[in-house]
Amino acid sequence: MLGKYRIERRLASGGFAEVYRARDTVEDIFVALKIPRSEVLGREGLEEFRREVRLTASLDHPNILPIKSAEFIDGQLVVAMPLGVESLDSRLERRIGRQTVVEFADQVLAALAAAHSRRIIHRDLKPENIILFPQGKARLADFGLARVLLRTLEASGSGTIGYIAPEQALGKPSLRSDVFSAGLIIYRMMSGALPEWPFDSPAPGIARAKANYHPDLLAVVLKAIEVDERKRHQDAVKMLAAWRRARPRALATQTQRKRGRAEKKVDWRDLRFRQFKREYGRQLEARATCGSCKGPVSETMRHCPWCGRERRVYRAATRFPARCTRCKRGIKLDWTYCPWCYGAAIGPKSERTYTDKRYERRCRGPRCTRRELLPFMQYCPWCRTKVAHKWKIEGTSKRCGKCKWGTLPGFWQCCPWCGRKASGKRGTV
Repeated sequence: MLGKYRIERRLASGGFAEVYRARDTVEDIFVALKIPRSEVLGREGLEEFRREVRLTASLDHPNILPIKSAEFIDGQLVVAMPLGVESLDSRLERRIGRQTVVEFADQVLAALAAAHSRRIIHRDLKPENIILFPQGKARLADFGLARVLLRTLEASGSGTIGYIAPEQALGKPSLRSDVFSAGLIIYRMMSGALPEWPFDSPAPGIARAKANYHPDLLAVVLKAIEVDERKRHQDAVKMLAAWRRARPRALATQTQRKRGRAEKKVDWRDLRFRQFKREYGRQLEARATCGSCKGPVSETMRHCPWCGRERRVYRAATRFPARCTRCKRGIKLDWTYCPWCYGAAIGPKSERTYTDKRYERRCRGPRCTRRELLPFMQYCPWCRTKVAHKWKIEGTSKRCGKCKWGTLPGFWQCCPWCGRKASGKRGTV
């Protein structure tokens, strides 16, 4: 415990601060706690840090990560911020679609333009400082905070290697330096490659970027990463304006390409899979793929809803820290039983108690100690009682005629929970 915060785990560690995932026990929400290292800042640095916190709090923009609170707890400065899903740095480890790249770039530039309009330089723009939230929202973090922290370094050139502008490395940062860093981030999303000093032309990955993005859109980015700062956009306000002028043409061209491909060949099964993932993929966490029909399935499903194949063993990646020895589905370290297959006792594997914002139901077992249930659990992980609640799918009132759990007859051929086919027979594929 640190004041009203119950710290769960460390998210990141750097030369300036530690970042932790914590629960606010008063508001009952998860937050990110940033705790600066006092040995780095010193007394004078802490005072300046407090002034910069006030500056950051004044930057009211939907794409700038706000500060919920900043206070001294037991003599330690603690800054609380909303907790995102992941950083852009971790998201770049997976494939990003063109539309998503354009959306992220637009939001980052909008945040940076809001700061530049007030003559505020970020100075440490990098993917780690872009935090992603649900519904595809991106927020730029460490406004003002980066500036004061970087001033504590003895070197004249401060910033993050790989994204720092040449003039900033020489100790002469400006608004154009932020433009350069933003350009590198967007170029990396477009091309999958990060140009490095001395930034020779052509930039690595340029062929991929040209093949996937409109020339006008790419020209905005290439102008941002000019080595000569005088050739760049004057600030993020100018760059955002140029980006939004080019964006409609780029999206129109992308739509024409999609239509051309669709006219050549239409795979209706694939279209149905994609529509399902758009409407229900996030809710049902359908991250895996059926080995038989290649349809999207989730870890909790006992049967493939597309072809009926029984899924006794789960072989895809799990979102949990451990696996059941019987069905190989994910389990939490404080569970006693597997809630998916009614296997033998599996734990607990840790003496800690883990919370989870996805717990939404209570076990009705008379001897249950914890009672917390995640959606679509078959059995209680604490007492092994069969779950009596009939789980539903948000957005539809349809239910399986046998198990009464939520189903999607508009998409599925059978119930993924009990295996009942549309004809009423159990799937035996």
